[in-house]
Amino acid sequence: MEVIGKIKLIGETQTFGSNGFRKRELVVTTDEQYPQMLMIEFIQDKVDLLNNYSVGQDVKVSINLRGREWINPQGEAKYFNSIQGWRIENLAQAAPAQDLPPVDQFQAAPDLSSDEPDDLPF
Repeated sequence: MEVIGKIKLIGETQTFGSNGFRKRELVVTTDEQYPQMLMIEFIQDKVDLLNNYSVGQDVKVSINLRGREWINPQGEAKYFNSIQGWRIENLAQAAPAQDLPPVDQFQAAPDLSSDEPDDLPF
Protein backbone atom coordinates (compact mmCIF):
# COMPACT_ATOMS: atom_id res chain seq x y z
CA MET A 1 0.00 0.00 0.00
CA GLU A 2 1.02 3.62 -0.39
CA VAL A 3 0.46 6.88 1.48
CA ILE A 4 0.82 10.19 -0.36
CA GLY A 5 1.12 13.45 1.55
CA LYS A 6 3.35 16.14 3.01
CA ILE A 7 5.93 15.43 5.72
CA LYS A 8 4.81 17.00 8.99
CA LEU A 9 7.46 15.54 11.30
CA ILE A 10 10.56 13.35 11.16
CA GLY A 11 11.58 11.91 14.51
CA GLU A 12 15.05 11.09 15.73
CA THR A 13 16.34 7.52 15.47
CA GLN A 14 15.61 5.58 18.66
CA THR A 15 17.59 2.52 19.74
CA PHE A 16 16.14 -0.15 22.06
CA GLY A 17 17.52 -3.17 23.89
CA SER A 18 20.89 -4.87 23.89
CA ASN A 19 20.53 -6.01 20.27
CA GLY A 20 20.31 -2.40 19.01
CA PHE A 21 16.78 -2.43 17.53
CA ARG A 22 16.33 0.91 15.73
CA LYS A 23 13.12 2.82 14.99
CA ARG A 24 12.33 6.23 13.48
CA GLU A 25 8.91 7.82 13.16
CA LEU A 26 7.59 9.88 10.26
CA VAL A 27 4.29 11.80 10.30
CA VAL A 28 2.67 12.43 6.91
CA THR A 29 -0.40 14.64 6.40
CA THR A 30 -2.58 13.40 3.57
CA ASP A 31 -4.11 15.78 1.03
CA GLU A 32 -7.80 14.93 1.00
CA GLN A 33 -11.10 16.46 2.10
CA TYR A 34 -10.42 15.37 5.68
CA PRO A 35 -6.59 15.30 5.96
CA GLN A 36 -5.17 12.54 8.11
CA MET A 37 -1.92 12.73 10.07
CA LEU A 38 -0.44 9.24 9.85
CA MET A 39 2.49 8.10 11.93
CA ILE A 40 4.65 5.67 9.96
CA GLU A 41 7.48 3.69 11.58
CA PHE A 42 10.71 2.91 9.78
CA ILE A 43 12.69 0.16 11.51
CA GLN A 44 16.21 -1.29 11.46
CA ASP A 45 18.04 -0.54 8.17
CA LYS A 46 15.04 1.46 6.84
CA VAL A 47 15.55 4.33 9.33
CA ASP A 48 18.33 5.69 7.11
CA LEU A 49 15.86 6.19 4.23
CA LEU A 50 14.61 9.32 6.03
CA ASN A 51 18.01 11.04 6.15
CA ASN A 52 17.51 12.87 2.85
CA TYR A 53 14.02 14.20 3.60
CA SER A 54 12.76 17.24 5.48
CA VAL A 55 9.51 18.69 6.82
CA GLY A 56 7.25 20.11 4.11
CA GLN A 57 8.26 17.77 1.29
CA ASP A 58 5.57 15.96 -0.71
CA VAL A 59 6.25 12.22 -0.60
CA LYS A 60 4.87 8.81 -1.47
CA VAL A 61 5.55 6.19 1.21
CA SER A 62 5.21 2.46 0.58
CA ILE A 63 3.84 0.81 3.72
CA ASN A 64 2.85 -2.48 5.32
CA LEU A 65 0.16 -2.77 8.00
CA ARG A 66 1.26 -4.81 11.01
CA GLY A 67 -0.82 -6.15 13.88
CA ARG A 68 0.00 -8.06 17.01
CA GLU A 69 -1.62 -9.58 20.07
CA TRP A 70 -0.47 -8.97 23.66
CA ILE A 71 -1.78 -10.85 26.69
CA ASN A 72 -1.81 -8.58 29.75
CA PRO A 73 -1.07 -9.85 33.30
CA GLN A 74 -4.81 -10.42 33.86
CA GLY A 75 -4.86 -12.80 30.88
CA GLU A 76 -6.82 -10.44 28.60
CA ALA A 77 -5.84 -10.17 24.95
CA LYS A 78 -5.04 -6.69 23.62
CA TYR A 79 -4.43 -5.92 19.96
CA PHE A 80 -2.14 -3.28 18.45
CA ASN A 81 -1.68 -2.04 14.90
CA SER A 82 1.24 -0.22 13.33
CA ILE A 83 2.13 1.20 9.94
CA GLN A 84 5.65 0.31 8.79
CA GLY A 85 7.33 2.15 5.94
CA TRP A 86 9.79 0.39 3.66
CA ARG A 87 10.27 2.91 0.82
CA ILE A 88 9.86 6.68 0.42
CA GLU A 89 9.89 8.78 -2.76
CA ASN A 90 10.11 12.53 -3.20
CA LEU A 91 7.17 13.50 -5.42
CA ALA A 92 8.80 16.75 -6.54
CA GLN A 93 11.65 14.79 -8.17
CA ALA A 94 9.28 12.21 -9.62
CA ALA A 95 7.51 14.82 -11.76
CA PRO A 96 8.95 14.88 -15.28
CA ALA A 97 11.00 17.95 -16.07
CA GLN A 98 9.52 20.03 -18.86
CA ASP A 99 12.26 21.69 -20.93
CA LEU A 100 9.97 23.41 -23.40
CA PRO A 101 10.88 26.76 -24.94
CA PRO A 102 8.66 29.77 -24.14
CA VAL A 103 5.42 30.01 -26.11
CA ASP A 104 6.53 33.15 -27.97
CA GLN A 105 9.29 31.16 -29.70
CA PHE A 106 6.77 29.08 -31.65
CA GLN A 107 5.57 30.30 -35.04
CA ALA A 108 1.86 30.47 -35.68
CA ALA A 109 0.46 27.95 -38.14
CA PRO A 110 -0.34 29.41 -41.55
CA ASP A 111 -3.99 30.18 -42.20
CA LEU A 112 -5.63 27.40 -44.13
CA SER A 113 -7.77 28.63 -46.97
CA SER A 114 -10.64 27.03 -48.80
CA ASP A 115 -8.34 26.72 -51.84
CA GLU A 116 -6.49 23.82 -50.29
CA PRO A 117 -7.88 20.33 -50.93
CA ASP A 118 -9.56 18.45 -48.14
CA ASP A 119 -7.77 15.13 -48.30
CA LEU A 120 -8.84 13.75 -44.92
CA PRO A 121 -10.41 10.30 -45.14
CA PHE A 122 -13.30 11.18 -42.84
